[in-house]
Amino acid sequence: MGLSSVQSRALAGLSAPPVTVEVHMANGLPSFTLVGLAETEVKEARERVRSALLNSGLTFPHNRRITVNLAPADLPKDSGRFDLPIALGILAASGQIDGARLAGWEFAGELSLSGELRAVRGALAMAAALRASGESPALVLPPESAEEAALVSGLKVYRARHLLDVVAQFVPAGQAPLDVEGWTRAEPAERPQAPAYPDLSDVKGQAAAKRALEIAAAGGHSLLMVGPPGSGKSMLAQRFAGLLPPMEAGEALRSAAVASLNGRFDLSRWGQRPTRAPHHTASAVALVGGGSPPRPGEISLADGGVLFLDELPEFPRAALEALREPLETGHITISRAARQAHFPAHFQLIAAMNPCPCGYLGSRQRHCRCTPDQVARYQGRLSGPLLDRIDLHIDVASLDPDDLLAAPAGEPTAAVRQRCAVARERALHRQGMANQALHGQQLDAHIRLDPAATPFLTAAAARLGWSARATHRALKVARTIADLAGSAHVTTAHVAEAVQYRRALRATDH
Repeated sequence: MGLSSVQSRALAGLSAPPVTVEVHMANGLPSFTLVGLAETEVKEARERVRSALLNSGLTFPHNRRITVNLAPADLPKDSGRFDLPIALGILAASGQIDGARLAGWEFAGELSLSGELRAVRGALAMAAALRASGESPALVLPPESAEEAALVSGLKVYRARHLLDVVAQFVPAGQAPLDVEGWTRAEPAERPQAPAYPDLSDVKGQAAAKRALEIAAAGGHSLLMVGPPGSGKSMLAQRFAGLLPPMEAGEALRSAAVASLNGRFDLSRWGQRPTRAPHHTASAVALVGGGSPPRPGEISLADGGVLFLDELPEFPRAALEALREPLETGHITISRAARQAHFPAHFQLIAAMNPCPCGYLGSRQRHCRCTPDQVARYQGRLSGPLLDRIDLHIDVASLDPDDLLAAPAGEPTAAVRQRCAVARERALHRQGMANQALHGQQLDAHIRLDPAATPFLTAAAARLGWSARATHRALKVARTIADLAGSAHVTTAHVAEAVQYRRALRATDH
């Protein structure tokens, strides 16, 4: 009778709970049983492991009763990440490697039928969770996955190309070591120094829209652009991420870890704020995450960056309403019957829409063909609570051909980003957070509203029918405008500009 255990990790949101792969080998009818709440792709490991062992010149115990338990039993396990630890457990239980030497090591990797190791998703999340736990085992991963994990400082990460590369490190004492070349210590790859973003100077004209982008970037505010087709809304949105301050190390690691969970990590984009632009047919699950086991959605993949929703009213209403809580909290919790998965969602929402079904309401170039009822129904697809949570609402008008062709190049991204960085630094020095994150007593303590500005804001809120949330968001925008101007107090002029950015959609303005 042989018994062995090998350490690995599962994925549950951004956490990576430890999993012990226990292998028991006994006499009896030959069988290979795998238990422990394993998904289909994990159960298929039986065939991959058997073929990998045989094709690597190792012995598979065909005449024994093999039981593999993935503990804890109530934790769901998916993907092929457990192929390597299962194979090592069988080899240790059958005496082909020294099971005692496996202590202090963790393994993950998918096996091909020839024994080659294939990359697994979530390696960066696995390494980050390992460091956060305070434990210090050595980590063995396939190529590409090992380079990901090595980005987390303070860990011993080894890269193995083939099953035999791993076996060679744990042969029994006294046995001649195998001749292998694929086992190496993974070193952190060189990270790109300066992320590249599209430049704002490509956008001609649209001074008001650029001003709104600058305010949104300086204060962390969400933005809705309303305008006819071809007015430049998408160009502006694609250039917004370049206005945001550089990512801190923790932000970059968290963003990369989320991308790693979906197998989309790209080292060349390290430290670059993501811009996610899902199609308007995306479901609520695609936007906020879900599935079984839960995977991150677009709002989590946009963590630290921008979520751009073009043709906003065309998105399913359920998908848009699912954005309401993450916009407020900065995270999403996906609940299932047995457990919960938590994902970060610190994104800035940039949305764009046409003012009416035909797109030309208020346009100087073309006449709108929509009836007032059609316009009202189209704009009514966006709920009041969702619009309340969007700080800035602006018109993006079409440019005349003469103005477009004769306009000089706009201000470059670097100059605008510098002003945004200075304004954000003022906010961080004053209150320790961006203006958008102010709530409750923090608003009263840090807005510093001039006495003359208070009645002006009160009258504007009453006339425009704002909710308490809308009024507070206008105050936050005014605070950002004051920071951009270098003013310690929010004046009437700052409030007046903020009011202009919370315009109502014109349902009947033909």
